Amino acid sequence: MSHDVVQHGALQSYVDKWLAVQPQQRMALVFVEPDKYPGHVALAALEQELLSAAYGIREPQVAATKLNWWAEELSGAASSGGRHPLTRVLFDDERAHAMPQERWLAPVLAAMAQLEEGTAVDFPAQLTAASALHGALATLETAWWYGEAASPVRATRVATLSHLLYALRRLQDDAERDRLPLPMARLARFSLSRTGLRERSEARDQAIKAQLDDLQSTWRDAADLPGPLSVFRALEAGQGERLVRKAARAGEPLVVLQQGAPDVGFWATFRAWQAARHWRKHLDS
Repeated sequence: MSHDVVQHGALQSYVDKWLAVQPQQRMALVFVEPDKYPGHVALAALEQELLSAAYGIREPQVAATKLNWWAEELSGAASSGGRHPLTRVLFDDERAHAMPQERWLAPVLAAMAQLEEGTAVDFPAQLTAASALHGALATLETAWWYGEAASPVRATRVATLSHLLYALRRLQDDAERDRLPLPMARLARFSLSRTGLRERSEARDQAIKAQLDDLQSTWRDAADLPGPLSVFRALEAGQGERLVRKAARAGEPLVVLQQGAPDVGFWATFRAWQAARHWRKHLDS
C-alpha cells in the first residue's frame, strides 16, 4: 500500500469524525470540494479534534495532555510540516505559513485555560467564557477562508452560540460535570438541582425554554455583526438557529433538541449552495 493511500485514509478518518458530529456538512462538501480545498476540510476536522479534547474528555489531566501535544504540534508545524495527518495537509498550504504562530496556538491555549472552569453565573457570563475558545477558532477559520483583513466578530458569536446549543442538547449527560449547560442564575430561578436536570419536569422545561429564548435573541442579533462566515460555519449556524426556534415552541424542548433537525432534501442543498455562493462572492469582491 502506497504512502499516499495511507495518508489519505488517515486524513479521512478525522474528516469522518467531524461529519459524525455535523452530518449536514456532507452537503457542503459538494460545493467545497475536498480535492480542491483540502485545507478547508482539514481545518474543520482539526477544530473538531480540539473541541473533542476540550469537552469530550472527562478527566482534565488527560485532556490537558492531549492539548499539550497539539500545542507542540502546531508550534513546530511551520518548520517541520507537521506529524499529524491534519497538520500536514494544512501546512502544505501557503495560508498556514502566512498566519502568525500565535493564531494557531490560541485555540489550544484557550481550550487548556477553560478545562476546569465551573458553571457560569448567568447567560452573558456563559457567552464570555465560551467566546475565548470559540472566538479563537473562529478567528483562525475566518483568516483561512477570507484573509487577515476579514472580521471574525460574527463568526465568533455564532460559533459560541452553536456551542452553547450543543451543550444544552447534552443537558442530561452532563448533569454531573462542573460546568453545567444552564447558568447558575437560571438554575436558581427555577429551583433546579443537578438531579433535577436528569429528569423531566415543568421547572426543567421552563429553564430550558428560558435558555432557548436567550439563544434565539442573541442569534438574531448576530446577523447584524460584521464579518463573513465560512460555508461550514454558515450551515452549522443556520441549522442551530432553526433548531432553537423549533425547540422553543415544543412542549418537551429537550426531546426536540436531542432529536436535532437534520437538513435533507432540496432545502439542504439550496442552503449549502447559497452559503458557497456567498463565500465565492466575497472572495471575488
